[in-house]
Amino acid sequence: MTSHAPTPTPAAPTGLRAALQPRFLTAFSMGVASGLPLLVTITLMQAWAKDAGVRIEEIGLLSLVGLPYTLKFLWAPLFDRITLPFLGRRRGWLLVCQLTLMAAIVLMGQCRPERGGVFLVLFVLAAFAITFASASQDIVIDAFRREDLRDNELGLGSSCYIYGYRVGMLLVSGGGMILAEYAPWPVVFAAVAACLLPGLLTTLLVAEPRVDAPPPQSLRESVIEPFADYFRQADAWLILLFILLYKLGDNMAAALATPFYMDIGFSKAEIGAVVKLAGFWATLAGSFIGGLAMLRLGIHKSLWLFGLLQMVSTAGFALLARLGHSLPVLAGVVSFENLSAGMGTAAFVAFMAALTNKRFTATQYALLTSLMGVPRVVISAVTGYLAAAFGWFGFFLFCTIIALPGLALLLRFSRWQETTGRANA
Repeated sequence: MTSHAPTPTPAAPTGLRAALQPRFLTAFSMGVASGLPLLVTITLMQAWAKDAGVRIEEIGLLSLVGLPYTLKFLWAPLFDRITLPFLGRRRGWLLVCQLTLMAAIVLMGQCRPERGGVFLVLFVLAAFAITFASASQDIVIDAFRREDLRDNELGLGSSCYIYGYRVGMLLVSGGGMILAEYAPWPVVFAAVAACLLPGLLTTLLVAEPRVDAPPPQSLRESVIEPFADYFRQADAWLILLFILLYKLGDNMAAALATPFYMDIGFSKAEIGAVVKLAGFWATLAGSFIGGLAMLRLGIHKSLWLFGLLQMVSTAGFALLARLGHSLPVLAGVVSFENLSAGMGTAAFVAFMAALTNKRFTATQYALLTSLMGVPRVVISAVTGYLAAAFGWFGFFLFCTIIALPGLALLLRFSRWQETTGRANA
């Protein structure tokens, strides 16, 4: 924040040895726990709905179950203000969120959307429970990571977090889709819930982050002051607009990826094995390279470079739509998308973390990441209608072009760097 001068810290760690330090391994593990539930209500939910005969327009509307990701700043002050009587302010809430999340995923697996009616309603309600618990977990994990890492460690720490985040997504979208080819959906969801156990173990074993500033002591301090503190900086509204637009095209393209793959002839096993596993090493490389690149290039140049790569990767889906069922092309497109998305998200997350005041970490970071989730949830709700109107090729071409306004806002970034004093941490 502009009103809080950064405390001098030692030189930022670099290289693989630094990434293996306990606090970076913790960021990785929590990234897995955070990324895993996201695709439960995207990839698995869409695939089950497709199997159940739900129309593509309605599948697009199902993205609205992700609304808690865009509204989490409303209850984030609770996590800054209230400390539970066990494990500390961050770890106590994290344990509650993770246990609730596991129960909600198992519950969703017991729904039967193929029967329609009340069963489909229960299916959607279970999805809302998952996204609410997942969004709450994200609030606490983001606050934990910001408080656990020094300012000059945010680049590599964010990279390790995104690295884990993408692994968590792979467990669901790759392993889950392959398992769905051979096992009933209730078994798939139970297996996904079990994958959260390592994250639960991390919560129990790590130390509570140490923060010198006292937590908010009143309603005003916990609810009003975090937002007032953020908006004191110059260009605060433009920064929020940039966060809203930067990954707009990338998120819109990803919103209907699974139905798109199935529509052009790929089986669930192919989607799980080729689409997800082919991009695995690219994901790891993208997240790691993104973190190291930020140490050399800074966040400004990294956001430019990675944003352009994201546009090119989105255009790759338009090429796949034109060529149709081709495993080599599919593997190439998905691998490049994973590479560019991993790099872009690492820079994006580091940029947002650098803007927060550690006294209000949960609330301020939730505000920024809520806007980050708007394209994935609210705007993506219309993607089904756009795909039906434009066709797959036209839809992905539109997603490529819509990324340009976010990149244009980077022309103001040098000024933000000067006013925040932290954006290049």
